[in-house]
Amino acid sequence: MTSTARIARNLAGRFNGHRFKQCCLPLPWSLNQPQTYRLQTASAPRITPALNLPVSTCFRYFSSAKMKIDSPEFRGLFTPELKQLAELFERYQYELRIAGGAVRDLLTKKQPQDVDFATIATPDQMKEMFTKEGIRMINAKGEKHGTITARINDKENFEITTLRIDRVTDGRHAEVEFTTDWRTDAERRDLTINSMFLGLDGTLYDFFNGKEALERCHIAFVGNAATRIQEDYLRILRYFRFYGRIARESNKHTPETLQSIRENGHGLAGISGERIWMEVRKILTGNFAADLIHCMYDLDLARHIGIPPEADLQELHKVYQRSQSLHPHPVTILSALFKDENDVLTMEQRMRISAEERKTALYVIAERGDKPHKNPLKPYQDIVVCSKEKNIIKYVSEVLKYRGESQMLVDFRSWDVAKFPLSGKDLLAAGVPKGRGLGGVMETVRQWWMDSDFKATKEELLERLQETMQEQGKGDS
Repeated sequence: MTSTARIARNLAGRFNGHRFKQCCLPLPWSLNQPQTYRLQTASAPRITPALNLPVSTCFRYFSSAKMKIDSPEFRGLFTPELKQLAELFERYQYELRIAGGAVRDLLTKKQPQDVDFATIATPDQMKEMFTKEGIRMINAKGEKHGTITARINDKENFEITTLRIDRVTDGRHAEVEFTTDWRTDAERRDLTINSMFLGLDGTLYDFFNGKEALERCHIAFVGNAATRIQEDYLRILRYFRFYGRIARESNKHTPETLQSIRENGHGLAGISGERIWMEVRKILTGNFAADLIHCMYDLDLARHIGIPPEADLQELHKVYQRSQSLHPHPVTILSALFKDENDVLTMEQRMRISAEERKTALYVIAERGDKPHKNPLKPYQDIVVCSKEKNIIKYVSEVLKYRGESQMLVDFRSWDVAKFPLSGKDLLAAGVPKGRGLGGVMETVRQWWMDSDFKATKEELLERLQETMQEQGKGDS
């Protein structure tokens, strides 16, 4: 018998945190053959039933169950407040683990920006514990979904959620039932890379091979893709968002996943515009944004989220390629899909974008065309000096990014905006009569100044104005 076979047939240790009781392998067998074996844990049947698993899968589970993280990023999480929280949960014998995205970030050597925690304690048990220990709780809105937010030492907030099952879902919201089964909670999560837990001792709990998916840069739903999507249709967009963050290639989606998305895309119509835009923004700032939006068009998702059902996707690819290094606003990239302002207003109505984002999109589509001039920057400078819009510099910058004008953008940013040297009082003092004609004269003089590349002085402009008025006076006599 090989050492590998001996290990397998006498498999001991832990399987996702549970002790092995029985392991039955077919004979003869090999790790390279698609055979399965029956695994029974010593834990109560309600936690983990007997499983028939491929040999390679079981070895993967067996090895990952013992993995521990001890990285600088992980150790950096342990502020005095987190240490206090961990000690408290341990004293009350409620297991506490880091959950979801923070685990994913730690495995990829990133310092998590937000850390969510999961526990077997119910909200009532947590409230009782925190109250007894004199710890303040804030933001009670999450309690119905099992989330309690504790503020430790009046310095740091910790969001802790009870393990749960989503019993009833309508594709947007869920009615939850609390549980003490870590695997069941992991099973309700969207993607395998987001389904892992991390004990505060560094032990990784990975029920659905999320670590392996991260290593392969593979994005997959937990279990059945259609089921996960139907629990919350926003997961369609989350899939594309994480694909852009994790994947190495632009088009390595599995056909099964795309088919599930296509068949359930209609569910996005019932998702709020704010949630839609939050995900679309993140897709547009990730990798492969143009390819992912193109894929969404191929899957007939556009009409459900507020972007034009018919659009020039080649323009989108061109804009994305030439602007990517310039870090455009997401709405600037999306503007490549818009023919006119009606498309912008339709998106605003559906996605609930901000007024500032609407203005940016409208400005980009209005000014994105060619502006032939011997000094290419001059037309944009003219726009700035003639505009009363306080954010005009930002809008013009987005136009230049859209066009991929990297050097012109540098020059524009380094340009000290010229200030028109005359006022209405100056014109009155020069003899221009009051009335409606004053505004017209002001615009004429402003144009002289612009034509001089903003170099004409106040004195030079007034002198020219006097000469012009004198010539007009002679003509009238």
